[in-house]
Amino acid sequence: MKKFFMTFIALAITLSFSHCDENLKQKGTPEYISEIQQWHQKREDRLRKENGWLNLVGLYWLKEGENTFGSANDNDIKFPPNAPDHIGTLILNDSIVTVNIDQDVKVLQDSNEVNSMILKNDLEENTTVLQNGTLRWFIIKRGDRYGVRLRDLKAPLLNEFKGIDIFPINEDWKIDAHFVRYDSPKKVEIPTIIGTTEEDFAPGYLSFDFNGKEYKLVALQSSNGFFIIFADQTSGKETYGAGRFLYTDEPDSNNNVIIDFNKAYNPPCVFTKYATCPLPPKQNYLHLEVVAGEKMYGAGHSN
Repeated sequence: MKKFFMTFIALAITLSFSHCDENLKQKGTPEYISEIQQWHQKREDRLRKENGWLNLVGLYWLKEGENTFGSANDNDIKFPPNAPDHIGTLILNDSIVTVNIDQDVKVLQDSNEVNSMILKNDLEENTTVLQNGTLRWFIIKRGDRYGVRLRDLKAPLLNEFKGIDIFPINEDWKIDAHFVRYDSPKKVEIPTIIGTTEEDFAPGYLSFDFNGKEYKLVALQSSNGFFIIFADQTSGKETYGAGRFLYTDEPDSNNNVIIDFNKAYNPPCVFTKYATCPLPPKQNYLHLEVVAGEKMYGAGHSN
């Protein structure tokens, strides 16, 4: 799967098509343009929140058994310098992660001081979040791997972040599509930026026409509609080489869906190397320049 990922990125970067923004103009009703501007502002505001992506400062994979953690060099997991030297031990036993906190360290969970407890990971309800000072951490599960995701509410990127450039808003990229349902949900392999593969089930695909050509996107079910991971011929140049994300509403009674590419946005790996982003399934590479939505931010993720 890593080979597929590297081939995918190389293809995205070497594509010969390009666009200059001076050839693109804002287009749409004042109401629509205002709607997209407000959507984009809320998107940036969410990135800055405590559970946003800008404050990630660490991702540490656990080994089976004991994993000591803190800022001192002799820990198995080395936290940043603003953490206590020795915080405690994380114990991975099969699929259960337990934490034991050293007696002289104050760690809180929901305002309660923690001594020892089992930690619920991010795929479980009521994920356990621990805190010490400005640091927050919790367990993530990716495939059969377990790791510690660390946040710092005073992370430098929070101050450095000045927003995300977007293509000129263009209502032509708000496209009518048709949802085609499979006879039964199809298994879709979703590669990730950390080299693993996740499986999901797609209820169908979205079909749409643009400039006289038909395109298709495999649609993953979300709580209120569809989630789409896609790449296009701007990937690796104006936009992130590993694709972008997009949500749609549920189809109407005639299975019609609106795909608004002006709301295409960057995966978290654009902002931090501590994210574990899904990559587009191979079916969702569009031979089309989608000059709408968010552009690349900074240097992106390297792994």
